Amino acid sequence: MEDSETQDETETEESSDFTYSSDTYYESSSDNITSSSSTLPSSNVSFEDTNALAKAHQYSSVMHMSKAAIYDQLTSEYGEKFSAEAAQYAIDNMIADFNANALAKAKEYQESMAMSPEEIREQLTSEYGEKFTPEEADYAIQHLNE
Repeated sequence: MEDSETQDETETEESSDFTYSSDTYYESSSDNITSSSSTLPSSNVSFEDTNALAKAHQYSSVMHMSKAAIYDQLTSEYGEKFSAEAAQYAIDNMIADFNANALAKAKEYQESMAMSPEEIREQLTSEYGEKFTPEEADYAIQHLNE
């Protein structure tokens, strides 16, 4: 990649699983694959950082996790066991819509557990639950029935 500070998005009509290379990640969504070039110089990025970033994108796109929950999963001795530095690199460089993730989780709770909006808000923001920010939880609750 010539300019490591550029952001480029393209779509194709193929379908595949999530993959990541040192300067681009690919994520499938129904019939489209979105390719986004990250803003990192590939020669300065360690394999651990690259792998942590790939896992972070996977946790966001597949499991709809919050930023805090992803960091915890990346560093957990029961999870991915990445260094704190690699996990922070991943958090700082990942591309994710955490409002959309909070909404996806809220809909899961509403549909599968028949929870009230207030119970959902508590679960979304709990340090023992999903760990979304209050603003992300508010967004989810406001858009829950759309």
